[in-house]
Amino acid sequence: MLNIKKIITVSLMLFISNIFATIVVAKVDGPSVFWKYSLWGKRRAFTEGAETLSKRLAEETDGKFKLKIFYGGQLAKSRENWDGLKANSFEMATVCNFYHPKKNPGLMVLTLPFLPLGGDFDRDAAVRHAVYNHPALKAEAAKFNGIYFMTSNLPQYEFMGKGKPPLKLSDFKGMRVRAGGGVGTAMVKLGATKMSVPAPETYTLIARGAVDAVSFPFTYAHAAYKINEVAEWYTANLSPGTSDCPYVANKQAYNKLPKQYQKLLDSLKPEALGALKAAYKKADDKYLPIWKKKFKEIRYSKETLAEFKNNVGKPIWDDWVAANKDFDSKGVLDVILNFK
Repeated sequence: MLNIKKIITVSLMLFISNIFATIVVAKVDGPSVFWKYSLWGKRRAFTEGAETLSKRLAEETDGKFKLKIFYGGQLAKSRENWDGLKANSFEMATVCNFYHPKKNPGLMVLTLPFLPLGGDFDRDAAVRHAVYNHPALKAEAAKFNGIYFMTSNLPQYEFMGKGKPPLKLSDFKGMRVRAGGGVGTAMVKLGATKMSVPAPETYTLIARGAVDAVSFPFTYAHAAYKINEVAEWYTANLSPGTSDCPYVANKQAYNKLPKQYQKLLDSLKPEALGALKAAYKKADDKYLPIWKKKFKEIRYSKETLAEFKNNVGKPIWDDWVAANKDFDSKGVLDVILNFK
């Protein structure tokens, strides 16, 4: 009898604990919602923020809020995510600014070379979010039924290449480089030929010799697109700038969400950013020791970099402001330059 009573007692305790576990998991109650997220390529460090959002939304709502990530451009090609958002084809997407500069001219500010970014992950994320909150950026996204939701906080770019290594900056003259936005403009100042190539196509082009060097956020993206499989050298401290590929929410879909779901989404940003931070660091820890042994590592002197920055950085900033009179371009740039 005692054993039977013990079995019944334990069973009841497990049953009750499971009920409470379910209650704890379902912290946010609401209707069933299914969101589609458009991404290109495969899962990688760059996508860990989206993966975290997907996982945590399901956990916090007991599976009622589902955010399904569609990789490989299943929903839209990398250059067409703005159009997909506008057409209500999906509820969220990652949008890279230099894939379509005319559609997001304000967001192009974050491609300008030698901005005061790249020193601290958390500060950089705060700067980018401050840019998104500028009225010009909000209006820009709204034209495509979008809301700049969260940054992917891309690391500074570096080059990986094949062939003669650019030991001096002048060696970039005549090189065909994959570099978008302001970083590409900076390289043109050095005499390089800028090529705007979607990330998934870079491996084939550099392997065939159609491109000499590829700039990507260091190090994860070079590895994600297998540039390290065909490269022979890399720059370790050029850091000419970066780009911006924010997570953009479909404005109409976001506004239709119940308030508790909107609040939940916003509250998960720190966790998503934390996942990105950890993923980028993990990639550095994994690949850098190998690359230092395998490839020619190129480092430029402080004097060389200072000269590059002074001669190229501010003039490109000024040109960008002058070329964008349709919105408060100076105000957008000042958000970055004056951020404290």
